[in-house]
Amino acid sequence: MSDTGNDPSAGDHHAIVPGESMSAPGRSNVPGVGPVVESEFASVSVSLDEDGNSVRLRLEDLRTGQVRHLDALELETVIWLDEGHLTTLLDPSADRWRG
Repeated sequence: MSDTGNDPSAGDHHAIVPGESMSAPGRSNVPGVGPVVESEFASVSVSLDEDGNSVRLRLEDLRTGQVRHLDALELETVIWLDEGHLTTLLDPSADRWRG
């Protein structure tokens, strides 16, 4: 259903400098990258991957190049998560900051 790691079809990943915005305030489409959802905590490019058996959402962390594909069932699962589960997923100490 989903995969992690660098996507070999993605080509070069787009690194950003921490603390430096990828786009002007309110801008959501960055040339060479595409649509970007970003805040002071994260910068993620969003696109549709139509190469598989079904369309999937392709998400790329622009700081690390980490890629994840989400299919319709996985997206629906995120929508239906109760607040407690979502809060647990958003805790960066759980997975992202392991040393």
